[in-house]
Formats: sequence, structure tokens, C-alpha cells
Amino acid sequence: MEMMRAFVIKEPGGPERLELREMPRPTPRDGWVLIRNRAFGLNRSEWFTRRGESPSVAFPRVLGIECVGEVVAAPGCNLSGGLRVAAMMGGMGRQFDGSYAEYVLVPRRHVFPLETNLGWKILGALPEMLQTVHGSLHTSLEIERAHNLLVRGATSSIGFAAIALARAAGLKVTATTRSTTKTEELMAAGATHVLVDDGSIAHKARAIHPEGFDRILELVGATTLLDSLQAARRGGIVCMTGILGGKWVLSEFRPMEDVPTGVKLTSYSGESSDITCAQLQEYVSLVESGELTLKLGPNFPFERLHEAHTMMDENRANGKMVMEVV
Repeated sequence: MEMMRAFVIKEPGGPERLELREMPRPTPRDGWVLIRNRAFGLNRSEWFTRRGESPSVAFPRVLGIECVGEVVAAPGCNLSGGLRVAAMMGGMGRQFDGSYAEYVLVPRRHVFPLETNLGWKILGALPEMLQTVHGSLHTSLEIERAHNLLVRGATSSIGFAAIALARAAGLKVTATTRSTTKTEELMAAGATHVLVDDGSIAHKARAIHPEGFDRILELVGATTLLDSLQAARRGGIVCMTGILGGKWVLSEFRPMEDVPTGVKLTSYSGESSDITCAQLQEYVSLVESGELTLKLGPNFPFERLHEAHTMMDENRANGKMVMEVV
């Protein structure tokens, strides 16, 4: 029996609950792809799961909802050994064991072949971040019919990616941050305006666009959602994608009062099917050529996963963190 190393969590808690152990390597089966994991990004959803805030996830479990690496075996699939691929979502790290491991077994429909010479630590930051932003902007916010976008919680890795992809699509972007020291960085990333967020920004937003914004990407979550709704124009769309504020639920919600007339409220927690292989390849190629710049955080060797999760606990990542399994 071939073995591998993986971080297993048996019960929720702090970073120390992630136990590095030897376990059997997954056995290839029809319709699934065995991937030699080379790198994986860390995601907020894994942080919630580790803390016991994902009730649908049963322990013990190997967490991790994305990875990049090379095909080892793909019985019944059109993928050859050694091919570079990305994998994400589809129950990965939730319904079945995920990427906190040296090898990962993933259904074929959630695997994306990629042609790129990007290093693993850069490539590992891209799949879930690009999929989430692409889905938020195109599936939920329908930015093809918009001229401007407000990104609330813009200093997150998703926020910086949203600025980049929205600007590439021709939109003018306004970003929010709680810190005045982040203004210059957000402007350099492509924001036309930056608002300092003290919990209430609707009046500041209307100073820029008096009728309200066409589209608003809400990354802070329930703590600021009602205020974001007030910053949208009639016919505008507000999409809640992130929960940076740590609050899932609105304690009181009065739709007739809280949702302005004609403003549409939606969310995004989509799947890998919301982005095609060609679309992901296009984004990866733009990153490789330098035409698309994304905010990347620290990277760590596989063995230092505890340290990376501690950094998430303390909100010190300042960009997408990546673990290298190479």
C-alpha cells in the first residue's frame, strides 16, 4: 500500500487540530483524477470548517478545496499522466478528502488542464480566487450590463482580484477599506476611488454616484450588507460573496424596509462549473504575461500549515496564502 502525508482534522478547534500523519494514498477509480499535489491556496471556508462552523462537514476530514499539480492517473478520463492541472470545489475537502495532502483524488468535472509555466506557488493561488471572482462578477452581478462597481472589503485577496478583473472588463471600480494606510495600495491596484469604511459608507458612495452604484460586491458580509444595499441604484445588484466580518446571519431583516425599491440582492457561493477551462486558462495566461496582477500573500512549505492557519486567525495574511507541497 502506497502512503502519503496529509493533515487530518478529527474535531474542530484551533490550528493544532490539524494533525500531520501518514495515510494511504487514494486509489484511482473511473471518472476521478489522482493528482500529485504541488501547491494549494488557503481559503476562508476552510478556516470556518476548522472552527466547526460548517455543519455539513463530517470529521475526520482532510480539508482543502483547491490544488494545482500533475495528473498521476485518470482512468476513464481524457487526461494524460504528467499533465498540469488545477482542481477545485465539487465537495473537495468537505464531502471527500481535499488538498491538505500530497495526493488528491477529484472527480474529472472539477479538474482543469492548464498550459502554463507559472511556478507552483503562484499558480496555487489562482484557481479558487479566480473562480470566485469570475462567478461573482459574471454569474451574480452580470457586470456586462454595468459601468461601475463598488467592492466592499477590497483589501482581501478576493477584493484585489475583483478590482483587477472588473477593470479588465472596463468598469470603474470604487474600493473600501477600514484603514487609511491601504488607500494608495488600492489606487495602485486600479481603484478609481477609495472609501474608508467605518461601517456606514452609503452616503460616501452617493457622493461619487448620486443615484447609487450599478453593482456592489459585498465581501464583509452580514455586518455591512444592509448599508451596502443603500448604496445601490434602482436596478442595481448587490452580491454577498464574502464573510470577512465573521457574521453569517442578519439578526433582523425587514425586506420591505431594508431592500430599496428596484435593488436586487443576490449571493455567490458557486461551483467550478461557473468557469470554463478556457476562461480559467485565459486568466492564468494574463497573470503569466503580467497583464493581470493579483494580490498574493505569504507562501509556506507544506509542513508549516499550522503557522498559516494561525495567520488566518490573526488576519495577518494580507493576500492569498499558498502552501507548497513540492
